[in-house]
Amino acid sequence: MFEAELKYCPKCNSEYRSEIVICPACQCDLISGRELLARHDEQQKERDGRRVELSADDDLVTVRRGALAEMRVYEELLAKERIGSLLAGDESSCGKGCCGGSFDLIVRREDAHDAVEIIEAEIRRTAVIDVDGPGPNDSVFDPLASENTCPACGHCFSGGTECPDCGLCF
Repeated sequence: MFEAELKYCPKCNSEYRSEIVICPACQCDLISGRELLARHDEQQKERDGRRVELSADDDLVTVRRGALAEMRVYEELLAKERIGSLLAGDESSCGKGCCGGSFDLIVRREDAHDAVEIIEAEIRRTAVIDVDGPGPNDSVFDPLASENTCPACGHCFSGGTECPDCGLCF
């Protein structure tokens, strides 16, 4: 899954050689494969410890409101992460999703932060939202350009068909 000797971006999970220290796309410090594996193990333990079933005694909060089809996608994502949830239609809904209306995606208060992060990551993934604008990974090598940016390491260089910093060939 992850190689201990390589470096990874903790935000986008991109893989880099060990001498690269900053993710050119996210502009954050890279971590080693060992650190990333430890983080994943910790997250897995946290997921395994969650109660999936909701009860009447749980403190519940709404984390998202929308059309039934959209809320079902998020409900499935949360189930994969062992976060219990339920869908509740508003007063204009027939409860089946065919008559319009909005549905609330409801989770335990203690799972709300994780649920929102999972949903926001899915929205970014499916909408291809890049709030910071184009970054080095959006670069395209242009042999006629006076200067290029390497999509692998973000190094700016002029001339040649190989990045002088990381050795990527174009």
